[in-house]
Amino acid sequence: MATLGELERSVMDLLWSSDDALAATDIRDGLAGKELAVTTVLTVLTRLETKGFVTRERHIRPHVFRATTTRANHMAELMHEVLGTAPDRDAVLARFVGQVSSSDAATLRRILDGK
Repeated sequence: MATLGELERSVMDLLWSSDDALAATDIRDGLAGKELAVTTVLTVLTRLETKGFVTRERHIRPHVFRATTTRANHMAELMHEVLGTAPDRDAVLARFVGQVSSSDAATLRRILDGK
């Protein structure tokens, strides 16, 4: 899975938070505290499209972009990727579970009991 740089993550956060597809100008305007040119945002969106994180709706002008997956799916894929590279998967899982809060542990139990 491709990783995200800081600006790419900020763009994805906006797309994940939106129910609608967004134009580059909408995204630029939503990046509070960053003064970026629209061309910079378009470059980031093109990279995200190449990485498979966004789709571009070309039949609309200006083109609009939407995330191809949810934030939760992306985070789960990252966790699977890390586990897949671990030489001792059991040790990594044990360490992870040993460090979660009691609330998260209860959530994990509930999810596992439902399987």
